[in-house]
Amino acid sequence: MAKLVIVESPNKVRSIQAYLGDDYVVDSSVGHIRDLPRGADQVPDKHKGKAWARLGVDIENGFEPVYVVSADKKSQITKLKKLLKDADELVLATDEDREGEAIAWHLLDELKPKVPVKRIVFNEITKEAIQRAIANPRDVDMDLVDAQETRRILDRLYGYEVSPVLWKKVMSGLSAGRVQSVATRLVVERERERMAFTAASYWDLEATFDAGEGHEPRTFGAKLAALDGKRVANGSHFDNEGRLKGKGDVAHLDEEKARALAASLEGRDFTVRSVESKPYTRRPYAPFRTTTLQQEASRKFGFGAQRTMSVAQRLYEGGFITYMRTDSVTLSQTAIAAARAQVKELYGASYLPDKPRVYTGKVKNAQEAHEAIRPAGESFRTPRQTGLSGDELRLYELIWKRTVASQMADAKGEQVSIRIGAEAASGEDVEFATSGRTITFYGFLKAYVESSEDPDAADDDQQTKLPVLAEGEHVTAAELEAAGHQTKPPARYTEASLIKELEDREIGRPSTYASIVNTIQNRGYVYKKGTALVPAWIAFSVVRLMERHFGRLIQYDFTAELEDVLDEVSHGREDRVAVLQSFWAGEGEGNTGLKRLVDNLPDIDAREIATFEIGEDIHLRVGRYGPYLEGPPMVTGKDGTEQPTRANVPEDLPPDELTLEKAKELLANPAGAERELGTHPETGLPIVVKNGRYGPYVTEVLPEDAPKSQKPRTASLFNSMSLDTVTLEDAVQLLTLPRIVGTDTDGMEITAQNGRYGPYLKKGTDSRSLESEEQLFTLTEEQARAIYAQPKTFGRRAAKPPLKELGEDPVSGKPIVAKDGRFGPYVTDGEYNATLRKDDDIETLTHERAVELLAERRAKGPAKKGAKKTAKKSTAKKSATKKSTAKKSATKSTAKKS
Repeated sequence: MAKLVIVESPNKVRSIQAYLGDDYVVDSSVGHIRDLPRGADQVPDKHKGKAWARLGVDIENGFEPVYVVSADKKSQITKLKKLLKDADELVLATDEDREGEAIAWHLLDELKPKVPVKRIVFNEITKEAIQRAIANPRDVDMDLVDAQETRRILDRLYGYEVSPVLWKKVMSGLSAGRVQSVATRLVVERERERMAFTAASYWDLEATFDAGEGHEPRTFGAKLAALDGKRVANGSHFDNEGRLKGKGDVAHLDEEKARALAASLEGRDFTVRSVESKPYTRRPYAPFRTTTLQQEASRKFGFGAQRTMSVAQRLYEGGFITYMRTDSVTLSQTAIAAARAQVKELYGASYLPDKPRVYTGKVKNAQEAHEAIRPAGESFRTPRQTGLSGDELRLYELIWKRTVASQMADAKGEQVSIRIGAEAASGEDVEFATSGRTITFYGFLKAYVESSEDPDAADDDQQTKLPVLAEGEHVTAAELEAAGHQTKPPARYTEASLIKELEDREIGRPSTYASIVNTIQNRGYVYKKGTALVPAWIAFSVVRLMERHFGRLIQYDFTAELEDVLDEVSHGREDRVAVLQSFWAGEGEGNTGLKRLVDNLPDIDAREIATFEIGEDIHLRVGRYGPYLEGPPMVTGKDGTEQPTRANVPEDLPPDELTLEKAKELLANPAGAERELGTHPETGLPIVVKNGRYGPYVTEVLPEDAPKSQKPRTASLFNSMSLDTVTLEDAVQLLTLPRIVGTDTDGMEITAQNGRYGPYLKKGTDSRSLESEEQLFTLTEEQARAIYAQPKTFGRRAAKPPLKELGEDPVSGKPIVAKDGRFGPYVTDGEYNATLRKDDDIETLTHERAVELLAERRAKGPAKKGAKKTAKKSTAKKSATKKSTAKKSATKSTAKKS
């Protein structure tokens, strides 16, 4: 007789069977085998009619759950029972997390084996790991089972009690969830901040200093930092309402003051007032855990959390990486040895620290007995050795690089800060500041550099070299410009930043974040605009109702504390029934138990919950068919009464963009309104402009006898156009889109198209955003090729195309192009950049003038890429010092639960 091994996924069966041999039979549970009933038809007959039956949880008797085997799993259970009859031992090999432990217990309870039972866990599907697990079995950990069961019952009580309130008072089909509702609230609150945001303007001076001959680099950039001893205001000095914070401590420049100050500094003597140099050290990043992998895959590849986990699951099941649902950053001694061996082999002994690096997690209640996500095996395969391709190769390479880099030496360098001062002709004392960083030893950065959520942030391996200057030395201002800025509203969450926020607030479990982010999108609470998560108006209604009537359930601290309690259950320090009783019935004065909240709900005004004031008696209402605007009565009904004006709100219009002006515009041109523009000069068909679901557009009117298969051409209006002012000529031009721009060097056709999220170029499946809608008609084939020649970026703005091509430079032999840069238009040959003078004009700029400007720039010294930028200091994150809580390996009896 053989031993029966049951795993979760059928994708693991073949490889594990091969590792164990003929003495074992391996099959799978195909995920969960049973759960709480999902509908009245699944409730067993003996429980039907009971008050608690719809919940599937006997709230009157210790919150005992009613489990049922789903219809699609019954055949699999029958198969497993048949295999068990011919087995002399049952080995439960489900995943090593709490959910896997619960599945193991469900299998035990459902199969009722009469043979010895062993529970094994492994974090990678390799021969060594499987055989090691078989040699070291344990019992089912009932504390982990209790924690998972408690979580499942909590979620059922929450969802089944709160969701019906949303159905009655907001809209049918909605759902509420313990973590889902809190995640939605985070996105809504960020949008509220954006809606309340008031932009503030501020100015400063940006200088390019010339250190003179003999310095390398000769020129460098700096920004005005202080005026008469006061810090010059920047974006951080304003609140979200546009008010200046600490008025007496900062100098706020407007355009007039900034330009006057720039003029009064022309020709003045600038002196180096201070030079501060200090060592720069950057330590490696910890190996990946679930959330950091999701965040980095989003930043580097644009992957959503669900896509990342799906790819990681395939890598795990294929034996390429360790288990991908983990909150631990710990590496086993075997993994550390493998990583160190590859560091020495690939990068040399100088990149290997004397001692192995040990990482401890900062995630509260992290299960440190687990491992970080790393390449599988006792020795690591390089990406090339795996034979992988596509998403699997990209994600494996990311994990491999991060793991190897975690065991490499620190990056070393030098950080320099320089302050340069002068007295303006008008008497003010000014001080400019700049900082630079040089890396003398790259260390782990040779293998891996982490990406940032902020597109303007400097990467860890970025260098900004400054000339060697001494205090008291004089420099001249080669360029001095007044620069205007506006504060920006708080950035919307992306999937990556929302996951990070949930983790920072200790809400939910890291292993569930991907499904939570996916759920709030599938429910229609949130949608994506680019990579940003935008809340739909229905989410505003849901969050408003929850805040008013279920305030405690949607509090961030309460949700985090409940997670702590569930962790205590997993360690055997909290009683499952006591936790559920407290959540359901509450305790003491001010009882806020779920049952009390639901039973004592006041009369909720559904219309008020769904109404949001825009201004001037204009309101947005969340209706059955979507959001719409309702304005002051202007239309007279048949009975002589006045009716309010109404207009649909485009579904892709973010809430913060629904200003009073935009609302008036929509009410003036409600959806369905149309205006005839004339007849198309080529087709003879009438052309009309309409206001539709996604905004105004032009379309042809087909004759009544046109075949049903014929579709009219349509095109959205540009942002610069309106329904009232668009002309026939505009419409004819818009209907030519998409436009064939030409072909790329590889022969593939490039088209210019206007999409839901703006203008873009398309070549096969490769799309690149354009800077303006006008480029759809003006962009040339050469400019399109230049855009595709640049590497594609994710989550960042597309590179600006050249403004003009001016031929070759006689010195470098490289093509000269004119571009629009941070400080205005400039010409470049790829090595040197030369800013256009005030008298130069892009339209009339000649090849000769461009060569002259580059020659002048070349004479000043070597070009410095990014010389005008001020590098941001990179502050090494302090390593967490929290002690990890040792996993309790309770070995309670695996007998059937009473």
